Amino acid sequence: QVQLVESGGGLVQAGGSLRLSCAASGRTFSNSAMGWFRQAPGKDRDIVAAINWSGTTIYYADSVKGRFTISRDSAVNTVYLQMNSLKPEDTAIYYCAGRQLRQVGISANEYDYWGQGTQVTVSS
Repeated sequence: QVQLVESGGGLVQAGGSLRLSCAASGRTFSNSAMGWFRQAPGKDRDIVAAINWSGTTIYYADSVKGRFTISRDSAVNTVYLQMNSLKPEDTAIYYCAGRQLRQVGISANEYDYWGQGTQVTVSS
């Protein structure tokens, strides 16, 4: 079993930056692909970025390409999401997710473990 705990959300002005962290417990982290999803009120939970077990394959949603960066540090069982040039439309609850496979997944139903979510609010 893997437990995920997100941190780093908050309120920021448009154009600002935030860094989300997701600390994972459990020995399977190093063999797990990880992802960040977000869900705005009344909308589906959508992929933001995903990274495979080794960090060599990365996926970004078109809406965040060039602004967000996903990374992982297996030494501390943590995955990060650096968010720059934030826009009001980035406002959502951001969720960290892990899957039991090494390869990247881009759908929420491909992931087996979820964090509790962290709120990101971008003011205009």
